[in-house]
Amino acid sequence: MEVSRSGYYRHFGEKSKQKRAAREQADEVVKEIILKAYHFRGRKKGARQIKMTLENQYGITYNLKRIRRIMKKFDIICPIRKANPARRMAKATKEHRTCENTLQREFKQGVAGKVLLTDITYLTYGNGKRAYLSTIKDAQTNEILAYEVSSSLGLEIAMNTLRKLKKHRHLMTDAFIHSDQGFHYTNPKYQAAVKKMGLGQSMSRRGNCWDNAPQESFFGHFKDETNIKDCETMEEVRREIKSYMTYYNHYRGQWNLKKLPPAEYRRQLQQAA
Repeated sequence: MEVSRSGYYRHFGEKSKQKRAAREQADEVVKEIILKAYHFRGRKKGARQIKMTLENQYGITYNLKRIRRIMKKFDIICPIRKANPARRMAKATKEHRTCENTLQREFKQGVAGKVLLTDITYLTYGNGKRAYLSTIKDAQTNEILAYEVSSSLGLEIAMNTLRKLKKHRHLMTDAFIHSDQGFHYTNPKYQAAVKKMGLGQSMSRRGNCWDNAPQESFFGHFKDETNIKDCETMEEVRREIKSYMTYYNHYRGQWNLKKLPPAEYRRQLQQAA
């Protein structure tokens, strides 16, 4: 075993036993604090999200390595999403017009309310029933500015999301909305509504998910951290989504936003401008 005789007996000495017991007791205390952050507002969290929640909500700072060690030791599991190969959107029809990719993946342009990202994802709930979630996200702050939940994938889900965007007064005069080439966004009615709101329009290249990666990332975290599958009715789905959007925008710290929630990060940007 390559253990020295003195080391072997020292391990079973009274002093070593006391040290190990003290470490175990300290780990138990830290575990309870970490679990408090892990269960904050009923949302699933990984080590980095736990660290930010501890700092933002409880004023406690722990090293990431310490958090990961405690999570591993006490089997505190962070859910990991699996890639979904299914295509979520229908291809653009020939009569619908596409737009150039003016964004060119320059998601962070230093100001809130300029680059807006939009997309639609499907949600499975109840006994195999489906709902659809459409969102518009501020690429600079990651804040969800508008969303719509529907049992139908028709054009209205995108149109209603766009209408809800109107309540935001901090949009820049040169703001534009970026999407994939789904049939909602190439539809003449949708494009006319975008133009009427004074927004520009940009589209990802066909089949290139990286051109709208931050929006895809949000949907991934959303599906990890919500309990949509446990919902039995559409009303329960709506309540769960509303609860999560409040949590995401106002409480969920983000590593690349100075560990702040999106809404608070936006306020700091606006104050500095």
